[in-house]
Amino acid sequence: MSLSLADLAELRQRLTSGFGPIESEVLAEKASSLGYHGRQVEKAMAALQAFDAAPGSADERLILVKAAARDVWKFFVQREACGMRDQRDAIRHYGIPQEVLVRLGAIEK
Repeated sequence: MSLSLADLAELRQRLTSGFGPIESEVLAEKASSLGYHGRQVEKAMAALQAFDAAPGSADERLILVKAAARDVWKFFVQREACGMRDQRDAIRHYGIPQEVLVRLGAIEK
């Protein structure tokens, strides 16, 4: 089987770029998931801020804090899957409060 110049050029490009079609698809899925989870964190932080602007019961707020912690945890897991290990910038960017951060990974029955 002989390879054309175009085939050789394409093969060289794939070998030197480090990304074949499967790797590109995986990266696209990671980026999509990261964006989705980032939007969920934005919504959770907005819900907490809206609640604090017109406070209700402590139980209602606790529900929002727990939901925010779940969303932030999922977002952090996705960031780590993408190779982003330092969460400090994300915490600042999204304005994630300490009361949410202390609940990360906590599972209640």
